[in-house]
Amino acid sequence: MHEFLFALVNPDFPFLRNALMAGVLSSVLFGILGSVVTVRRIGSLAGAVSHAVLGGIGMALYLSAFFIPGFPPIAGALIFAVLSAVIIGLVSLKAKQREDTVINAIWVIGMSLGLLFMAKTPGYADPSTWLFGNILLISNRDLLFMAVLDIIVLLLAWRFYAQIEASSFDEEFARTRGVNVELVFLLILGLTAVAIVLLQTFVGIVMVIAMLTLPAGCSGVFSRSLGGMMITSCLFSAFFSISGLVSGWFLDLPIGAMTVIIAGVVFLGFSVFRAVRRPN
Repeated sequence: MHEFLFALVNPDFPFLRNALMAGVLSSVLFGILGSVVTVRRIGSLAGAVSHAVLGGIGMALYLSAFFIPGFPPIAGALIFAVLSAVIIGLVSLKAKQREDTVINAIWVIGMSLGLLFMAKTPGYADPSTWLFGNILLISNRDLLFMAVLDIIVLLLAWRFYAQIEASSFDEEFARTRGVNVELVFLLILGLTAVAIVLLQTFVGIVMVIAMLTLPAGCSGVFSRSLGGMMITSCLFSAFFSISGLVSGWFLDLPIGAMTVIIAGVVFLGFSVFRAVRRPN
């Protein structure tokens, strides 16, 4: 641990400090949005959006090579993420029986388009960079984007907490109280889509859905309200992120994968403990 702390303050390792800051900042997004995703049981929707992002990244790389020099991959990812969220959200609201089919279609079409665009882009475009991420490549700009999104999500969660809580647990009751349940649902999906684009640089597209659900799943063991779940989920997310960074640094293993493995082990441990303690 002493070696890690020494490297953390070493001016020659700014990427390590950025990685630590990214883990802390992303824990706010994972904790708050992940709690809502878990309570509303829309993890599969968020998973489809996270995988469709690859299509936007591939499109951006292709456009940058042939038509729009310098077109950033994050812009293409945002376009695909928000578009996918809107399509899935509208189908979920208007045609519930087709929801699973549309989710699967968005999932596979987005990833396939990404691979096709990358295959036609000159040079070597390795999709594994986007699929699995690398927190050690976090830039100061990424940190700024995360901090801004953290502030937006915190303000929205504080301002509209009652509406979010009511629509998450009992939509009919929320409607009787004048809450626009459909709008709240679409806003949650939209914010989650934007967060996914930023967070994929942390654990990658494939793993981001795990960090949106596992910390919230762990906090569900202790929490008795959505607000309490958000707070404890943020703490669990920060713990998993820092633990993954430290263990990955010492073992020379991918930090994103280590983070998710630690989160998964803790979640399974809580699940087994809860099952054993539950009376027959």
